[in-house]
Amino acid sequence: MKRSIAAALLVLAACHSEASRTPAPAPTVVYGDTAKAQEPMKLPAPGTAPTPVTTSLAPIWDVPLKTLSGTSTTLAAHKGKALLVVNVASKCGLTPQYAALEALEDKYKAKGFDVIGFPCNQFGGQEPGSAEEIQSFCSATYGVTFPMMEKIEVNGAGRHPIYKVLTAINDAKGEAGDIQWNFEKFVISADGTKVTRFRPKTTPDDPAVIAAIEAALPTK
Repeated sequence: MKRSIAAALLVLAACHSEASRTPAPAPTVVYGDTAKAQEPMKLPAPGTAPTPVTTSLAPIWDVPLKTLSGTSTTLAAHKGKALLVVNVASKCGLTPQYAALEALEDKYKAKGFDVIGFPCNQFGGQEPGSAEEIQSFCSATYGVTFPMMEKIEVNGAGRHPIYKVLTAINDAKGEAGDIQWNFEKFVISADGTKVTRFRPKTTPDDPAVIAAIEAALPTK
């Protein structure tokens, strides 16, 4: 009996030792209900990006901004990173693009990349909520962690100064001008000299967008 007890104790000690050497599982990434399928590792491989437009973005960096929580900031806080600037809305048929935007933020943030969201209510009145309502919706539904600014106008007489610069940039068809709808995207290179413009229906996880982001990342 003593031998069997001793043997059992040895087995338990060995199991405990093995368990202590087993690495802890990686923390689970929490996405909103709609975004659960958009894990970063499921993003497609990069394709071929359109040729970016070379331009001076000097006027945009120090324009005063406020986050959804009311904190004062500027795009200069993200200078040196590749950026994807996008006008967003909570009640649009394209709103599920938030999922892929968050997946891009999660995958590329450590490499020097940020998505910057600008809520806008100019397209079908599809961003009617308060800053608090927008923040709650984005967090609860899509698990958004990337920086979100206060609502702005991107077209017309009240066009925000940042969008006065961005809307002068051509897309892949050589067309500049007004933002067409919610979720139009501008990929800005980390050195602040190149911009690739994607129209709203080009999803954030399109291989061309991913290629543009990878080309825009800071070089080591």
